[in-house]
Amino acid sequence: MEDLMRFRGYDIDHPRGGGRSKIADDAGVHRAAVTRLLQRQSMPDLTTMRGLARALAVPVRDVLIRSGKLTEDDLPLPATYPPPAPAGTGTPRVTLEEAAELLGVPDERRALFLQVAAPFLPSE
Repeated sequence: MEDLMRFRGYDIDHPRGGGRSKIADDAGVHRAAVTRLLQRQSMPDLTTMRGLARALAVPVRDVLIRSGKLTEDDLPLPATYPPPAPAGTGTPRVTLEEAAELLGVPDERRALFLQVAAPFLPSE
C-alpha cells in the first residue's frame, strides 16, 4: 500500500504526517485509520478500504491484496466478459439473453425483459 500511496503523490514518510492526512481527507476517513494501516496495526474496515481505493484510483480488490490480508488466489478475477468482438466489428456483442443473465433478471421476468429491450437494439 505504501508504494501505491507514494506513486500517487502522497508523502506518507514526512514526519509531520501531511501525506497521511491528505490521503485520509481524500479517502474520507480518519487519519488514524491510515496511520494504523501503514503501521500494520489493524486491517481497515470496508468503508475505509473503499475510500482508499477511490483516493488511489484502484479497485477495492487491489487495496485488499496490497494490504497483505488477502491474495490474488483469495480474490480471483472473473472470466473475461463480454466475449471478444466479432472479427472486424471492434465492438463486443452481448445477446439479450446474456444481458439478462448478467443483470440477474429473474427467470419469470426474462420474457418481459427481452420484449422490452429488443426494440432498442440496432437493426442488423
